[in-house]
Amino acid sequence: MPTRYAVYYVPAPDSALWRFGSEVLGYDAYTGETVPQWRPDDITAEDWHAMTADPRLYGYHATLKAPFRLNGGGDETRLAKSLEDFAAAHRPVDLGEWIVKAIASSRPDSAFLALVPAAPPEGLASLEGAVVRHFDALRAPLTQAEVAKRNPARLSERQRAYLDAHGYPYVLEEFRFHMTLTGPITKSGEVGSLLAERAKALNVAPRLNLDRLGLFRQEDGGRFRVLSIAMLG
Repeated sequence: MPTRYAVYYVPAPDSALWRFGSEVLGYDAYTGETVPQWRPDDITAEDWHAMTADPRLYGYHATLKAPFRLNGGGDETRLAKSLEDFAAAHRPVDLGEWIVKAIASSRPDSAFLALVPAAPPEGLASLEGAVVRHFDALRAPLTQAEVAKRNPARLSERQRAYLDAHGYPYVLEEFRFHMTLTGPITKSGEVGSLLAERAKALNVAPRLNLDRLGLFRQEDGGRFRVLSIAMLG
């Protein structure tokens, strides 16, 4: 399977936010190692591991440029340099206070949980749009199989247009910043409250600051791992 890359917001590896997200998922994308996994007391370790399987593949993050393959004019060195140049030309974004929110999924009566800004942050949409367009220059077009995985029949007309233009349907006006903590689950309200309590118990900062971009790499269909970090501004 071809190597894929992604550009994500990722917390600092020594931050309480990173510890929180990595322990919930049971995976540290900086080291590439499995870590002891936190879980709610009334959910078995096996069940919680399954509930967090989807986000564990990608590591704890917020998507800015969704996974992509490099086109014929790109290589990993050029991609990393492009990230550094981009980050140097853009300023950090104060995302404000955070909440743990249940976000509707395609499965009936279920939602996935994510840490999100409590209110729309000023400057975030501009930065996200710039990231999406900047890295399109190095992105290979989607294959038919990759398009099919997005189930375009379930997308809106605008989302289908973005999938064709940018390789991902949830960009620009469709973008919502979120740091995923679970796959689709039932009783998301109860679990969400426990996750918020856990974050506060670990002294996760009350405000989010998007101050860095992480270049992630996935090889042979395995888990994504941090390849490099570029600080904004």
